[in-house]
Amino acid sequence: MAYPTVSKPYGLLPVNLIGGQVFAGATRQIPVASGYNTSIFYGDPVKLVSSGTLERDTPDAAMTPIGVFLGCSYTDPTFGKVFRQYYPANTVASDIVAYVQDDPDALFTAAIVSGTTVVAAVSRTFVGNNVEMVNNTGSTITGNSAAAVTAPATTATLPLRIVDVVPDTAIVTTATGTTSSGSTAVTLSAANADVLKYMAISGTGIAADTTVSAISGTSLTLSANATASGTVTLTFVGYPEVICKWNAPSVTGQTVAGGHQYLNPNGV
Repeated sequence: MAYPTVSKPYGLLPVNLIGGQVFAGATRQIPVASGYNTSIFYGDPVKLVSSGTLERDTPDAAMTPIGVFLGCSYTDPTFGKVFRQYYPANTVASDIVAYVQDDPDALFTAAIVSGTTVVAAVSRTFVGNNVEMVNNTGSTITGNSAAAVTAPATTATLPLRIVDVVPDTAIVTTATGTTSSGSTAVTLSAANADVLKYMAISGTGIAADTTVSAISGTSLTLSANATASGTVTLTFVGYPEVICKWNAPSVTGQTVAGGHQYLNPNGV
């Protein structure tokens, strides 16, 4: 397993901008309505609403974000001016301000998951695909998001595009498995916890660009049929973190689904 280990999702963290532009940490300050009833965690997607204030944008396939929440400040009646990693639901203050990375060209790292919180690891063949987000609740202890991305696809309405993978946390592992020509089924000789959904798989009898599409114990389902039968050494390569950016909204007439609010022709 590579170091550091990606053991759980952590939301979206800005790293730079497309074209190699540097992210210098600049944010936009956007007010949050006093008493807003939903917690917002560091790395959560957020959106503008018609009142001009900020709310958490539910991470899903049709979200319309303005950016990513990177903390907030407000005047606490006991402690005075405070700066928080997350916004606690139902906070009452007249000066709540969120710090938001709102650049439509921002690039973010995110953990890729299978389901909700189980970390997966994509192959490079998924670069260029779109992804949806998964709505997990963040931690009130660390203040960090637990949102993630999942299910790479070519679906045009999904809100995020994978533009690269993160090599520093790549996973490379081997296992012995039995293949069957013309079948997508592979049986490993022993369980290997480092073999994750979406990983690239190679070895004798495995077609080029094949990935792991499902795992059940020692049984794997591949994305393509094996080309030969036998017991062979298999190599698995995957990236549990991807670099992604916001897509523009998909517009049919004036019906907009998914994508950054600044690029939405209808406005907020």
